[in-house]
Amino acid sequence: MVEVLPNDEHNQRLVANAHPPDWVNPTAAGRYHLVVIGAGTAGLVAAAGSAGLGAKVALIERHLMGGDCLNVGCVPSKALISAARLAAHVRDGREFGVEVPHEFTVHFSEVMRRMRRLRAKISPADSVRRFQGLGVDVYLGDASFVGDHTIAVAGQELEFRRAVIATGGRAAETDVEGLAEIGYLTNETVFSLTELPSRLAVIGAGPIGCELAQSFARFNSRVTLLSKYEHIMPREDPDAAAIVEASLGRDGVAIVPSCRVMKAWRDGNDSVLLVREPGGEREVRVDAVLVAAGRVANVEGLNLDQVGVRHCGKGVEVDDRLRTTNPHIYASGDVCSRFKFTHAADALSRIVIKNALFHGRAKASDLLIPWCTYTDPEIAHVGLYEHQAKEKGIELTTFTQKLEEVDRSILEGADEGFVRVHCRKGTDKILGATIVADHAGDLISELTLAMMAGRGLGTIAQTIHPYPTQAEAIKKLGDAYNRTKLTPLAKKLFGLWFKWTA
Repeated sequence: MVEVLPNDEHNQRLVANAHPPDWVNPTAAGRYHLVVIGAGTAGLVAAAGSAGLGAKVALIERHLMGGDCLNVGCVPSKALISAARLAAHVRDGREFGVEVPHEFTVHFSEVMRRMRRLRAKISPADSVRRFQGLGVDVYLGDASFVGDHTIAVAGQELEFRRAVIATGGRAAETDVEGLAEIGYLTNETVFSLTELPSRLAVIGAGPIGCELAQSFARFNSRVTLLSKYEHIMPREDPDAAAIVEASLGRDGVAIVPSCRVMKAWRDGNDSVLLVREPGGEREVRVDAVLVAAGRVANVEGLNLDQVGVRHCGKGVEVDDRLRTTNPHIYASGDVCSRFKFTHAADALSRIVIKNALFHGRAKASDLLIPWCTYTDPEIAHVGLYEHQAKEKGIELTTFTQKLEEVDRSILEGADEGFVRVHCRKGTDKILGATIVADHAGDLISELTLAMMAGRGLGTIAQTIHPYPTQAEAIKKLGDAYNRTKLTPLAKKLFGLWFKWTA
């Protein structure tokens, strides 16, 4: 029986939708066109899309429908982030002439209760009964391949024409000496908290670590963020990461760069971490530790070796059409992709539907996948980074618009950030873009659409944007591109024209 803690009315509603205790699996009869293992985003999209086209589909889930995204990922984390942003707005209200008491209280238990209520409210979209209504046979239990066209689950064997492995991933186990013994949080357990840790250490300064470090600091936890790199979010442009790093610092996050956690132990009520920095070693004493470093694929128990599906700790090996080393079996989502995003899993499963059911030849490499880290400000990116273009021998012209020159950003007190676009040199063709802004995740879609449609900055310059909006920053880049077309010869010809027509 599945239980989500705390076992309150909201989590009971979640479980009733995502893994109902009274569910009776259907009785397998006949061969399925597609059997999907895993009911996270990748599995849900593959199952619903295939059933909607008329295929006979089975979906197997051993834990909670909705996977990481609904239960321990996007949904709960964004609920916390929204509450943390509101707390920061209250704290900073004086800058806008809005007087608030010097001391205000964040009721962490109520923040978490709200998260659980909203998660439960969203859960029917991923529920067992909804997918049953879509024509999908839903089986709850552990799946295991027993043959090239057979999967065992809960005492039954399902025959299939094609199968999809969409089992996702989980937080990697830490190798820090003593940490497992004293206990630590991951993204799978942090959302079960009901009390705020007064002191929190976060190991890992990637997207998850930074998002949660900032949120907990805004809830008034004293947060120490431990990074093995020189700066946070090392995948992003250094100047973009620096803006977010400064914001975290203003929120009270103590960032320790270029460090390594050597060991951990208990000292009374304290969890103690021995941290090695370039200048020596020191102890960090906290009430809780959150590990946000590393992911591993969920491949155990599937019996993949028996059916010739090659895999490792990073996941299932697939080709560009998402076929595994067994031609009858495909994979989608975090279990096989380097893009660990809900929207990427969605897009990959659409490819699986085409290729597995209709002998299509859609390629994962053709996808253009944007992403966003939901810190404050957010960082969003799509396409190539400058260093990647350089590695490929592609010459660029880069346009950057600072938000301090965008009226809406100034008026909202959110003028630390920029929009940056990389174009192929001599053209307006967009090859990559980075945005650092309050709502960068929303803004990046305009540039993603332009790239997908083969439209460049010239088209964006011709597009009327409402004033005042932050999206004007993108329009300004179009204008900046147009100014590059005003060559010395063009200026001379214009001068002659105006002189003649004076």
